[in-house]
Amino acid sequence: MFVDEAVIFCAAGRGGKGCQSLDRSRPRHFRPTGGDGGDGGSVVIEAQANIQTLLDFQLNRYFSAENGGNGSSNNKTGYRGKDLLLGVPPGTEVFDRKSGELLRDLDAVGARVEVCKGGPGGRGNDKKNDATEGGPGEEKEILLTLKLIADVGLIGFPNAGKSTLISRVSNARSKIAPYPFTTKNPVLGVVKFQDGEALVLADIPGIIEGAHEGRGLGIGFLKHIERTRLLLHIVDFAAVDGRDPLSDYQALNRELAGYSEKLAAKEQVIVANKMDIPAAEDYLKKFRKRIRKEIFAISAVTGQGVDALLNKLREIRSRAE
Repeated sequence: MFVDEAVIFCAAGRGGKGCQSLDRSRPRHFRPTGGDGGDGGSVVIEAQANIQTLLDFQLNRYFSAENGGNGSSNNKTGYRGKDLLLGVPPGTEVFDRKSGELLRDLDAVGARVEVCKGGPGGRGNDKKNDATEGGPGEEKEILLTLKLIADVGLIGFPNAGKSTLISRVSNARSKIAPYPFTTKNPVLGVVKFQDGEALVLADIPGIIEGAHEGRGLGIGFLKHIERTRLLLHIVDFAAVDGRDPLSDYQALNRELAGYSEKLAAKEQVIVANKMDIPAAEDYLKKFRKRIRKEIFAISAVTGQGVDALLNKLREIRSRAE
């Protein structure tokens, strides 16, 4: 199950108590020997390569680090509480839910942030002061929001052929069927070229008109293409259900603009899909008259034009590096 948002409660460990102790081996010359308490453990969140969803945080929402140990006599310091490390997928944004502050964008494997600092250990007694209690650890309500990291985001209306294409060119295995909304979660696929280079694609569930206002499935996943370097705009040129390719292309671009100007400004590669259908050629001629941009005519089913498309995506990615 794909989960891209979670709210969790984190508590760092409390610092251990300082020790109140006196060395009574020398009468009338008592010497303070109380050790300090250990600091409490902190809560740390880290992006890890083997995690792809925030599902675990739907099942368990409360996390606490270990308390520090109490000090003891003979100036022995208590042990430091163990930090609690929580793993999340790369691309996770970590927010303080109360203040709304972005604590860190964990946009790479190994990136980490300390969200709750452990409490300080109490001081043992010295010549002038008594021992003190340990301090409390920080507590926070944390919002985790996942935005997938990919080179290319596949966009298009339902049944445009995104799942078929990503299944053909990568290791991803999306559900494919001749009806809308077969993909209900974002899917990542990796295209591997013969020279060892790779291209990461993100298949975003089909967007419909009004998606930026909350209609359909698209609004929940538009954020996943904000990080992509470019968009692969796949248009259904078979038009077997009476849809017009030009209207679909224009409508989807309006949805992108309605969601975010930044998203609308991203570079797009336009793909005319389902060119194995006889009527598609006529629709493509009409489309080219209105849209004066490079258009890649392909069939995700037969593989027609797919290699040229992948080479173009690779060229754009290399140019951006």
